[in-house]
Amino acid sequence: MENNNQQKKYFDFQPKSCLCCKKGVLHIDHKDVELLNTFISYNGKIKPRRISGACCKHQRMIQNAIKRARLIALIPFVKG
Repeated sequence: MENNNQQKKYFDFQPKSCLCCKKGVLHIDHKDVELLNTFISYNGKIKPRRISGACCKHQRMIQNAIKRARLIALIPFVKG
């Protein structure tokens, strides 16, 4: 029998590694639409760090690049 203090885990947590750190990216360009589309959900929202797997430094760079690309109309604000 299982104790009340011990909870059963239904999944194994595996931390994601940053895609940009793997590739050795130093700067994320707002004109690189293919890279930025990997960090945007199907409805046009920026994916959070826990889903995208980006580190804190690269997530900030990604967010700024997506916002700049939206302003110059390389990426739509809302997909649909």
